[in-house]
Amino acid sequence: MRFHGIIAGSYSKLQLYLFPGGYKLITRSRYLTMIPTVSKLPLYTSLVGLLVLCLPAAVLAETKIGFVNAARVLEEAPQADAAREQLEKEFAPRDKEIVNMQNDLKKLEEKLARDGAVMSESERSKVERDVLSFQRDIKRKKEEFREDLNIRRNEAFERLRKRVFEVIVKIAEEKKFDLIVSDGVVFASKRIDITNEVVEKLKSELSAPKK
Repeated sequence: MRFHGIIAGSYSKLQLYLFPGGYKLITRSRYLTMIPTVSKLPLYTSLVGLLVLCLPAAVLAETKIGFVNAARVLEEAPQADAAREQLEKEFAPRDKEIVNMQNDLKKLEEKLARDGAVMSESERSKVERDVLSFQRDIKRKKEEFREDLNIRRNEAFERLRKRVFEVIVKIAEEKKFDLIVSDGVVFASKRIDITNEVVEKLKSELSAPKK
């Protein structure tokens, strides 16, 4: 987000998270079914390892496990950039309006500081009222901007999170994986890493002509 107004700093980098509930395990296996939250990530990561170790050798040998680098998916998925650009386009006029209001306020404050001593009492009172009015309006518009942007941002990235999840599940089903793990994995070999497939699928969806 490249807003130039007073609130630009708060929204210059929109943070994304892969799933609404945080870390998830996607599995077809009747032995493993978990969807932990971020707060329970270390515990569930350990439990998954213990469960895998406790599986019968024959079952373990037949269990196909895959890995997805969630952070990389979100970094490289073009849908994330598209969502940011859309939000910037949608909110840029309101950001510009706030900037213009702040410029007008600054001019009034400078006028009051420069000419206040020689103004009549009624004129000075009017400028002071105008300053207070601008300050209230700017504060209100900034608060509304933040609230509306937050709502729209959450809506946009909720759709992205949902689509990423669907793509991972689809690939897992097509490749007949029993278990897909994501965040919290210390090491995953390239042999089980399906991150590239997920990213390429997302890229192909965005570049495909709309029907």
